[in-house]
Amino acid sequence: MEKYFKLYNDVKIPSIGFGTWQTPEGETAINSIKLAVQTGYRHIDAAAIYGNEKSVGVGIKECGLDREELFVTSKVWNTERGYETTLKAFEKTLNDLQLDYLDLYLIHWPASAHQFNNWREINADTWKAMEKLYTEGKIRALGVSNFMEHHLETLLDNAKIKPSVNQIEYHPGCMQNACVNFCTENNILVEGWSPLGRGKVLEHKMLKEMASKYNKSVAQVCLRWALQNKVLPLPKSTTPHRIKENFVVFDFEISASDMKAINQMDNFGGSGLHPDAIDF
Repeated sequence: MEKYFKLYNDVKIPSIGFGTWQTPEGETAINSIKLAVQTGYRHIDAAAIYGNEKSVGVGIKECGLDREELFVTSKVWNTERGYETTLKAFEKTLNDLQLDYLDLYLIHWPASAHQFNNWREINADTWKAMEKLYTEGKIRALGVSNFMEHHLETLLDNAKIKPSVNQIEYHPGCMQNACVNFCTENNILVEGWSPLGRGKVLEHKMLKEMASKYNKSVAQVCLRWALQNKVLPLPKSTTPHRIKENFVVFDFEISASDMKAINQMDNFGGSGLHPDAIDF
């Protein structure tokens, strides 16, 4: 299993990202970033709305690696959609992270019809700002998050530069196959947030049996399963042994029959969040 995926613009992205959602600002965030890098993670997934980008930036600065050795992602939040507001949001994120550029910048959630009559235009204007930043060399790759097929279709109709990534909820029991297939057909890499189903998946009987069979944890089975499905998982933790454990997934392979069994799991452990129903 490769430790990198290659985006359609030839940018290499480390195949496991270290998530920072719900990581408290301050020493917890700083130390978890430093430990993650020490463990081997080279991909940090941040976002303005997480409220911890200043601490994530300190962790990156103090981790001991050159900037070029890390792949750093952030996201523009829903209240900042639109052309000028996206440009301002990007500058704030860059300042908070103390960086000169981002490796990947995402629209965190699409504007959708249930909230906006002009949702297509809002997404197009946000994307136009991101294209500007890309052409100026401030972002190495562009992407989206939580976009379903209809959001992607309308974005692709207007985009000069197509998204290279779509970050969606993805874990055993929540595969979002239609969206994943659309992304695959359009050469858009899928990243999986909540790859452990917010912890619920860790108690699933079949997955526990498989973990025992492979002499791995359920979390490691879930992350390896995502990788074998060519989805990039974004595990998050502030617990040192879990940060380390979640990275040790390159030394085993799940059999075809076990992959099939996990792929056929009923809906389980999902957040219930959908871009056409959210109220934030």
